[in-house]
Amino acid sequence: MHTATIDAISIQMQPFLSCDQMRRLREVLKCTFSQSRPINVESDANLIASFIEAKQVEGCSPKTLDYYRNTLERLQATLQMPFTQVETSDLRGYLTEYERNHGSSKVTIDNIRRIMSSFFSWLEDEDYIVKSPVRRIHRVKVALVIKETFTDEDLETIRENCRNQRDLAVVDLLASTGMRVGELVKLNRTDVNLNERECIVLGKGNKQRMVYFDARAKLHLEDYLRHRSDDNPALFVTLDNPHDRLTIGAIELRLRKLGEQLEMQRVHPHKFRRTLATYAIEKGMPIEQVQKLLDHAKIDTTMHYAMVNQSNVKASHRRYLE
Repeated sequence: MHTATIDAISIQMQPFLSCDQMRRLREVLKCTFSQSRPINVESDANLIASFIEAKQVEGCSPKTLDYYRNTLERLQATLQMPFTQVETSDLRGYLTEYERNHGSSKVTIDNIRRIMSSFFSWLEDEDYIVKSPVRRIHRVKVALVIKETFTDEDLETIRENCRNQRDLAVVDLLASTGMRVGELVKLNRTDVNLNERECIVLGKGNKQRMVYFDARAKLHLEDYLRHRSDDNPALFVTLDNPHDRLTIGAIELRLRKLGEQLEMQRVHPHKFRRTLATYAIEKGMPIEQVQKLLDHAKIDTTMHYAMVNQSNVKASHRRYLE
């Protein structure tokens, strides 16, 4: 793109135009110049495909790869210019328009920014561009929202209202291990060591790790498995024939319905994970060990899960500072 020409025109017109008018002028100039060269859509599609392959080699999950691909294809369709000619102002404008048109949260916008940053940094590393245009787009500030966790009373109420051994075992395993629901549904019977109260889960990036459950979860798992009559290797299966492996959606739906019956808000698998992290921190487990337990690549992620109870802050203040 004729960047130097556009910059020269913009500088000359700056004293006579408002900020919005200047932005519109640059858009018109870019559109005009870009029409003089056909957009190589196939080439951009190949760049996206190559980038996705690179992320796949790095161990990203299929769900993450789909998110990356959809985000970049949407960006390509909106900008209507080759990725190698995209500038910082183009991407800023895209994020602004996306937020306005979709009513998206700051978290969503920052996720899009991160994907763009990863993609254009890859283009830079692969020598398709000289410098990533995302470098000057800083992280989007997101308001810190304290997310809810289950109380001890909540967990007991949920357990008491489970109508079968399977649901009770699912709740206890989620509550005591803090594993992801995607890891739970992949478990096979052979992955579980009831004597040692531990199991091997397959986490993000196809990495295996050991997680541990308590005595109550062990007893309920034994009870559930003892009443199983099928030969499906999966640890958790449907109650009716042909006893297929449970899916993420099935567990989410079952917990949501259970929460509605109890008039308890936001009962979902991830809330058990957040509850375990918070409880572990409050009981004094080192944050590095909590990070290992939850399989987080960055400790900042662990801190987002670990909501420190305000009453504990008050008690510590009185203990140490008064």
